[in-house]
Amino acid sequence: MSVNQQAHTGPPYGQPQPGYQGYQQPAYGGQPLPAVPQSQYGAYNGPMPGYQQPVPPQGYFPSLGFPSKGSPVSLNSDTSSLAPNFIGSLRAPPTSGAPPPASGASLPSGHLAYSQFGHGDVQNGIPASAAPMQRPPASQPFLPGSAPTPVSQTSTFQQYGHPPASVQQLSNHMAGMTIGSTTASAPPPAGLGYGPPTSVPPVSGSFSATGSGLYTPYTASQGPPPTSVSQGLPLAQPPFPGQPISTQRLPTQVPGFAPPPSSTGIGLSSYPPTTGAPRPPTMPGPPLPGQTLAGPPASQPNHVSSPPPPPSTMAGPHPGPPMSGLHGPPPPTHPPQPGYQMQQNGSFGQVRGPQPNYGGAYPGTPNYGSQPGPPPPPKRLDPDSIPSPQLNELPPQQKPRHRIDPDAIPSPIQVIEDDRSNRGSEPFVTGVRGQVPPLVTTNFLVKDQGNASPRYIRCTSYNIPCTSDMAKQSQVPLAAVIKPLATLPPEETLPYLVDHGESGPVRCNRCKAYMCPFMQFIEGGRRFQCCFCSCVTEVPPHYFQHLDHTGKRVDFYDRPELSLGSYEFLATVDYCKNNKFPTPPAFIFMIDVSYNAMKSGLVRLICEELKSLLDYLPREGNMEESAIRVGFVTYNKVLHFYNVKSSLAQPQMMVVSDVADMFVPLLDGFLVNVNESRTVIASLLDQIPEMFADTRETETVFAPVIQAGLEALKAAECAGKLFIFHTSLPIAEAPGKLKNRDDKKLINTDKEKTLFQPQTSFYSNLAKDCVAQGCCVDLFLFPNQYLDVATLGVVTYQTGGSIYKYAYFQLETDQDRFLNDLRRDVQKEVGFDAVMRVRTSTGIRATDFFGAFYMSNTTDVEMAGLDCDKTITVEFKHDDKLSEDSGALLQCALLYTSCAGQRRLRIHNLSLNCCTQLADLYRNCETDTLINYLAKYAYRGVLSSPVKTVRDALINQCAQILACYRKNCASPSSAGQLILPECMKLLPVYLNCVLKSDVLQPGPEVTTDDRAYIRQLVTSMDVAETNVFFYPRLLPLTKADVDSDSLPAAIRNSEERLSKGDIYLLENGLNIFVWVGVNVQQGLIQNLFGVSSFSQISNALSTLPVLENPFSKKVRSIIDMLQVQRSRYMKLIIVKQEDKLEMLFKHFLVEDKSLSGGASYVDFLCHMHKEIRQLLS
Repeated sequence: MSVNQQAHTGPPYGQPQPGYQGYQQPAYGGQPLPAVPQSQYGAYNGPMPGYQQPVPPQGYFPSLGFPSKGSPVSLNSDTSSLAPNFIGSLRAPPTSGAPPPASGASLPSGHLAYSQFGHGDVQNGIPASAAPMQRPPASQPFLPGSAPTPVSQTSTFQQYGHPPASVQQLSNHMAGMTIGSTTASAPPPAGLGYGPPTSVPPVSGSFSATGSGLYTPYTASQGPPPTSVSQGLPLAQPPFPGQPISTQRLPTQVPGFAPPPSSTGIGLSSYPPTTGAPRPPTMPGPPLPGQTLAGPPASQPNHVSSPPPPPSTMAGPHPGPPMSGLHGPPPPTHPPQPGYQMQQNGSFGQVRGPQPNYGGAYPGTPNYGSQPGPPPPPKRLDPDSIPSPQLNELPPQQKPRHRIDPDAIPSPIQVIEDDRSNRGSEPFVTGVRGQVPPLVTTNFLVKDQGNASPRYIRCTSYNIPCTSDMAKQSQVPLAAVIKPLATLPPEETLPYLVDHGESGPVRCNRCKAYMCPFMQFIEGGRRFQCCFCSCVTEVPPHYFQHLDHTGKRVDFYDRPELSLGSYEFLATVDYCKNNKFPTPPAFIFMIDVSYNAMKSGLVRLICEELKSLLDYLPREGNMEESAIRVGFVTYNKVLHFYNVKSSLAQPQMMVVSDVADMFVPLLDGFLVNVNESRTVIASLLDQIPEMFADTRETETVFAPVIQAGLEALKAAECAGKLFIFHTSLPIAEAPGKLKNRDDKKLINTDKEKTLFQPQTSFYSNLAKDCVAQGCCVDLFLFPNQYLDVATLGVVTYQTGGSIYKYAYFQLETDQDRFLNDLRRDVQKEVGFDAVMRVRTSTGIRATDFFGAFYMSNTTDVEMAGLDCDKTITVEFKHDDKLSEDSGALLQCALLYTSCAGQRRLRIHNLSLNCCTQLADLYRNCETDTLINYLAKYAYRGVLSSPVKTVRDALINQCAQILACYRKNCASPSSAGQLILPECMKLLPVYLNCVLKSDVLQPGPEVTTDDRAYIRQLVTSMDVAETNVFFYPRLLPLTKADVDSDSLPAAIRNSEERLSKGDIYLLENGLNIFVWVGVNVQQGLIQNLFGVSSFSQISNALSTLPVLENPFSKKVRSIIDMLQVQRSRYMKLIIVKQEDKLEMLFKHFLVEDKSLSGGASYVDFLCHMHKEIRQLLS
């Protein structure tokens, strides 16, 4: 609002425009719209003028506001409890190898291999050759630390606020996968980063020294060993020959030394100490097993923290006396080199970020949705600096292969926690172009000020290349994952519904884009210039409004379409089929009553549930009852239709046995209002299980069932949804009859793709007819054997429906999951007869689409139904140059019929930045969205290419993305270093999860149907769902605080993080596993399972027993919290350690090698490094 303007001159919503009293304007303050159910939302008062940054209201705690995606970090720094996850035992040597690296192997002794920094160096200052970069961090805090040694350090001096660093580097023997060693984890040393900056004089030389015993010789195949970094440097104490330092992680910190806080290029003591923090006692050596640890809590979420249990609980070598070296004094250390920053926290090094649930330091200034500032200098980590013992120091039986320390590579848990700490507390305000939103795992509030919320649209990059050449060079796909009807948390306002009367929404004359905040009004407000195609259009007289002195309309804040990123228009009759307003949709329940369905108790269960569920059909806003009508069909080889007209005393059944020519035998009485026909419907649902109780019919039909539903909707002239409950392969003589073509021998051959393709084109043609009518199909499958999901799912997939699959359905174990899925599916918000189009500003256009829909042309995405969980992924390509000044715009317009039969347009707008520098592209990418797109791209690829080709293409594309960054954006360094962009440092670990998924690399136990099912499921998942599906969440339940609402801090998905004495929960969006270690205390087992010993725990439990104790209540509340967050009800599976089900559980520990041949994270990182080096050479 302009300063000198007294008040709005435009009328508020709801008052007729002056001079246009002819039709009533809709009211935002709550007066009902004509013939429209009243909106359930309060008056829209508009955001504050000038995009004032909002402050959270008093008493507002974002972490408690809506179902949490993870634990809020509690900031109490005196926590004395130990960090939540002991990772277990000695690490075994790696099980795979790769050729040695080519570069850097043959340097003569005495020459430094990597620029001016020594092998052991962590170079953090601004590299001599690097020009200063312009922006701050992107996602992680810097941390102090000292030269890396295989120790886990605590760090308490952290600077939050700005998210951080741009680069991480991990190096040389990577390609040979030979770094690190067999290490037993020890608790972290106490005492880092507390006291005043160290008083020890800096070491001369260009690198910090550590004992020579900490450097790794090359193995014979790798050429001469690197120069020992400690030569010629003063040592604090001589190394201990003959003592294997690495058998236990040793503290780096020599008593009395404290590293200086992190500060780029600042001399050693130029930083004030953290005030008020006493220095805890430092420990001269690691405690023995069983000893307690003094000092501050560990600062990393996925490392050793509680004291190691007695050797018997370790999963590693046989219990025995402690190994040599356990009591040895720490290796020599030196204070870091002045002028170079300490190693920063990128989860790449040994110093880790703040431990979730423990206090961090001052959080920095709030960011309020502004762009992060300039990036810090790149971080590097040489594997050479990941210490491991000299081979000649080890007794002969202990010479391990070298291996990378898993704690030294990027940790998803760390990145997620850092984003939560940095961005979870402030609202994400969408007023600024090209802002990267917080991660999907962060709980945050969105304030719409002109761009659509990230809950509706997420992009792979928020800063896109100006030219197609640059886009090709980077290989970063430009894509948006759009969820047009996404559910919002209760604290956020749903899109406002705008009614422009009979004239309909104001649109551009040429490209037909809808009015939005980016349109430019000119000539005093009489015309507007389109932001998409630049065409100038007259403003309709009723829409005219004066401009203020800034060129903004004076009613800017009164109109959602001018001030918000997302809003809805009421569509006029021109937007309706056959120029007729639609009637409310119908739901038809079609139940398989063949022998299998009756025998399992399924039919009785469905009928019982429907009696109560029909009262919860979706309804608009504040309507008394749902407008949706319902109908019922049962079938086996023939179809039975039911007349449930309210005037009948009993329902009537009509049988259609001519399935080859399907028709609906009755019109009146088939689709009815639930309240009017309540008694007849109840009577029918009671009778169905009795009528077919003695059936012997095992064969079923399938296509005629869909045809029957389609014909019924056609006859009623409405859109709707079919809920089909089906149990077996349709082999009965009928259209769409299928044969069993399951063939495991095709796996890994060129014909494997046929397993994902439908075996007949019949269903694709049927799907086309369904979409034309707005008939959406939801399919509930209960197979006991091969069912051909790839074919049966075609209609569901192309009509925008959902598939639910319950293999080997058993009433006692699967009933909860099925009923919860059914309830949610029937009740959720859904739009019918939907068409979506994505418009873009000049320079890019939408070229490719992924999801559950049908396309009859190249631009319109058609869906018979679109619900609140479905996403459509759109890829964009350049067709011209873009300019940095104007950026790029997307507008997603969805035309649909609401569940009350109202035709609406939902509009989402998003503005992106454009760049001429590749560094800007890489700084504004979103890895989770990128993985969502890559998975969908690969999962579509298996329909037409051999799986191996698809996997290789994925690896190659990611190697090109990272090689381009390395070549064009990273400061020069040895080829032996792996350098990852800050916001893509998780790309390798997540990509490896996609490659190891059942679709692309099935284990022997995965069925063809499972693969087809997962393939269809992932194709319409949103970013949060793919994130947890590919990298499951693993929570240590025994570390949960029973008195707080928060979740325990997650740990990394690897077996070595599990302790035999703990209970863990793993969730991936489809299943929840509760893993119980063999040494769990009896009291915990009693409290959670109600039995007295490990051996009595039953694997058959599908829910945890309800027991009245704090631990049981806490675990059940965690499970309930997780269930609410997911779109499907997850199956609970109890896994006892060393039990047969443990194989299934281990399949989801995605950082480890998989049984089906998938690489471990460490091995895959090495492989990616090799690929990148090949591309660069």
